[in-house]
Amino acid sequence: MENNAAITALSALAQPTRLETFRTLVRHEPNGVAAGELAKILDVPQNTMSAHLGTLARAGLIKSERQSRSIIYRADLDGFRDLTLFLLKDCCGGSTELCAPLIAELSPCCAPAPRPS
Repeated sequence: MENNAAITALSALAQPTRLETFRTLVRHEPNGVAAGELAKILDVPQNTMSAHLGTLARAGLIKSERQSRSIIYRADLDGFRDLTLFLLKDCCGGSTELCAPLIAELSPCCAPAPRPS
């Protein structure tokens, strides 16, 4: 990820409604949420939500897909991973022991579900 792309993504998240929109979409993975439903969930006018969704999409943080008459929005987890890796690149000057606590804290929320025996 280039600096400008990271700045665009971070700028998109640096606004309360957009940050909460992104977090809501992450919670609704992998199904996504229709634009109108997002507006209701977050108590935001639909035209305002549309502008926020456009900003997040241009920043590479969300994707949309038309399903019948609705547009379903999903968090772009690949884009978010790229941003996170950009931020953590060269973490702690290559001293893995300094980064271990950060990585350990991230792991429980994202650990894969155990496979059935």
